[in-house]
Amino acid sequence: MKESILIVEDERIIACDIKDCLEKFGYDVPAITAYGEKAIQTAEELNPDLILMDIMLKGKKNGIEAAEEIITRLNIPIIFLTAYSDEYTLNKAKTTQPFGYILKPFEETQLVTTIEIALNKHRTEEIMREALLKEKEMRQVKSRFVSMVSHEFRNPLSTIFTSTEILIHHNHKLNENKRNEYFIHIQNAVKHLSQILNDVLNIETAEAPKVRFNPQPLDLHNFCEELIAELKIGTSNIHEIIFSVQEECEYSTAFTFGSDSSPPATTTNLPYLDRKLLRHILTNLLTNAIKYSPQGGTIRFDLFYLEKEVIFRIQDEGIGIPEADQENLFTSFHRARNVGNIPGTGLGLSIVKQYVDIHGGEINIVSKEGVGSTFIVSIPSYKIS
Repeated sequence: MKESILIVEDERIIACDIKDCLEKFGYDVPAITAYGEKAIQTAEELNPDLILMDIMLKGKKNGIEAAEEIITRLNIPIIFLTAYSDEYTLNKAKTTQPFGYILKPFEETQLVTTIEIALNKHRTEEIMREALLKEKEMRQVKSRFVSMVSHEFRNPLSTIFTSTEILIHHNHKLNENKRNEYFIHIQNAVKHLSQILNDVLNIETAEAPKVRFNPQPLDLHNFCEELIAELKIGTSNIHEIIFSVQEECEYSTAFTFGSDSSPPATTTNLPYLDRKLLRHILTNLLTNAIKYSPQGGTIRFDLFYLEKEVIFRIQDEGIGIPEADQENLFTSFHRARNVGNIPGTGLGLSIVKQYVDIHGGEINIVSKEGVGSTFIVSIPSYKIS
């Protein structure tokens, strides 16, 4: 493909000679103009590969002024044509960082050689610029990935640490069933960490981990109870979580976080869900509800079984989310402006959204600053008989 060269020259005869020369050597000359303002407009319209720019032009803008605007806005390489070799003119032209100078009168070989050098230099700079941008993007991706993995490790590590602390310092006060309960929590947390580690080891590219979707029949009653019990250990029981289940709107049972009562387990028609991804979803939402609520606050966690979907609703009485932040709530690294000194990476909800999408589900939020937030996750329920 021929390189296109725009000629900006106020002397018509010289411009035509240059055009003939360039076309003889295989270049395309889409336009000729003698005005700086027209040169800017034509460059925007045609986006040539290079511009030959006379310094002295007709109109209000000279060649140097036109070149400054073109380079800033369009990044098109420019070679100056000039009959002036005085130091003042050349120094002024240098401020635009042109790709070359040609003093009039000039020979054809000088013109073509200068153009080829300029085109090659610009191509090299573009390749280097793209490489640097790609490297920067890769660093950002790696940084986001490290932050995401750190975020995912934090919750199970908290469960392990708290459980071992209790077993070390209060073992003599615990009966056998209670000790076994803490050991089970530790085992579950270790399994969770192992799953996360497998995700890290399964990275297929340097850009992102491979997220596998593995839906299996899941008893959500027991799953949610176990999840809440683990959260209780990790949060020192300073919040009350009220969990309720409604199955096809025929009955509703509720129990308080830490109580001995539990809803009846469904043994048939279990929904197909990915246990690992669902754990990420609910743990993030419940942890956020706890983190952004006052001590002693109440978290409501509702599970609804419908004919073709299951719905999780998590409601807190915390700081709420400003309306201006809600649009970007699921964007990586975005945090609401009212979080203050509450720690966080801004990754949790972006992970939640990704895993809900993998399930083919939806997540919605209703929130008011100073009142609280309600997250509603709807996931298609593929059942077995």
